[in-house]
Amino acid sequence: MAVFINVLVPIVLIFTAGFLLQKKQVLEVRSVSAVALYILTPALVFRTFYTTEANKDLFLIFAFSLIFLIVMILLNKLLGILFKWETSTESGMTLATTFMNSGNYGAPLVLFAFGEEAFAYSIIFMVIQSLIMNTAGVYLANRSSLTPADAFRVVLKMPVFYALIAGVILQTLGVHIKESYFDAVNMLAEAAIPVVMIVLGMQLAKISLGALDWKMVGIGTTLRLAVSPVVAFLLTILLQTNSLLSTVIIVSAAMPTAATIAMIAVQFDSSPQLVSSITLVTTIASVPTLWLLLTLLGA
Repeated sequence: MAVFINVLVPIVLIFTAGFLLQKKQVLEVRSVSAVALYILTPALVFRTFYTTEANKDLFLIFAFSLIFLIVMILLNKLLGILFKWETSTESGMTLATTFMNSGNYGAPLVLFAFGEEAFAYSIIFMVIQSLIMNTAGVYLANRSSLTPADAFRVVLKMPVFYALIAGVILQTLGVHIKESYFDAVNMLAEAAIPVVMIVLGMQLAKISLGALDWKMVGIGTTLRLAVSPVVAFLLTILLQTNSLLSTVIIVSAAMPTAATIAMIAVQFDSSPQLVSSITLVTTIASVPTLWLLLTLLGA
């Protein structure tokens, strides 16, 4: 019960704030999501890679993220053939089941459950996932309506890609950023996670349970909350990650659908109802599933 009260409840309360805000119809979700997608998240990505030196664990997190992406894309492709999904439906399912909410849900959960060292891993994992979501995720969101070349042009317009490159280059060259300028980056970066958490709550408020395609949502929820952590567990064995990093990866993989992916689906009109529906159900269902997983992991 302590895990539920001290770890899960504070996170759910922030989602609830966004939910209630949207019920009052104070703000437009798409406008707020654009701020997070194009300004706040790139600032967080830049700060993380500017302040992080490359090491073995960083390489392992990159390797896991890429292999996991490939596995989930292939799994959705197989299910798409089996169930005869349309391309847009397959794209939406791939978005909803591949990209986990490792940042605005996973990172604070890991901090509360496992401490600062695990949180450091979680932040790096979150940033790498953010990069993949804002590149591969954007491509997957657009592939049903654009040619691959056009979709990749959209990817190249995403500022998070350039934020990462800038962070890596400046960190490698040892370039010192004046304190006042770095403080400005910090302000934006610190706002990224809470704003996206609130956006998720706002998006959930717009979904009608009666409009859900329960068959599709059921498949997506099973893939996201049950299959994904099993795949993650097997990959940690394959990659021989240390125990703490393995725990962070498995817990992160068990997160509900990423709020960022829901934003991308809305922004690029890629089965937004399906993606948002799976986001809603996995977010609700994740409370008991994560409670169980954290208990099993000894949190």
